[in-house]
Amino acid sequence: MPRAAGLHYRLSNPDAEGVPLVLIHGAGGNLWHWPPEIRHLPGHPVYALDLPGHGDSPLPGRPRIAEYAEAVRAWMEALDLPPVCLTGHSMGGAITLEVALTTPKVVRALGLIGTGGRLGVSPKILEGTASPETFPATVETIIRWAFHLDSPSGLKALAQERMMQVPARVLHDDFVACNVFDVRAALTAVDVPALVVCGADDKMTPLKYSQFLAESLPHARLEVIPHAGHMVMLEQPQVLANALQAFLAEV
Repeated sequence: MPRAAGLHYRLSNPDAEGVPLVLIHGAGGNLWHWPPEIRHLPGHPVYALDLPGHGDSPLPGRPRIAEYAEAVRAWMEALDLPPVCLTGHSMGGAITLEVALTTPKVVRALGLIGTGGRLGVSPKILEGTASPETFPATVETIIRWAFHLDSPSGLKALAQERMMQVPARVLHDDFVACNVFDVRAALTAVDVPALVVCGADDKMTPLKYSQFLAESLPHARLEVIPHAGHMVMLEQPQVLANALQAFLAEV
């Protein structure tokens, strides 16, 4: 089980010569939220990591995006990685932006999936994840909001099972961290190519969030993927993999 700076990760295509791709999952997630089509993207070393308190990385989690970003920076430094395409989903996208703004030398490009320069969270989620009594029902609500109506029931059931395995405190702190995150005023300073991706039916971070990112970042383009919600990488994995492959070829 490979670790660096205390964080568990998986590496695919270690001998590939393309720009390394680093995958950062979202709130309550783990590295398995990235499907094989993306974790094994041809032509690039692909690193997928578990954030502190998630998956096989040790507790605790972190209550602020900046603290997660520091953990990611320490992990990259421990592995002595060259500048990477840092790619994050939802909260992972916020972490990605934070790293790009505070340590731009480690970033060659950005993948921003179902995320925004600000990530307001529903009070229902904040309140529901704070109590053990309401936690299971709140996770069910999150999954219902996160997936497209037509997504397979088995896929949603697996996602719910995985989220229930996250300590309640970690999930709650993740959403608190998202709720206070706001770098909208700083986005013009991100001077690297960026691919902004949104599921057309995303209810958690609606399309307007991605549109704002694409308009505010100096070198960004927007890809809207139909028949997908917030969990676009699980709902349309090959479509997203193709978009990332094309973007990395340009980088």
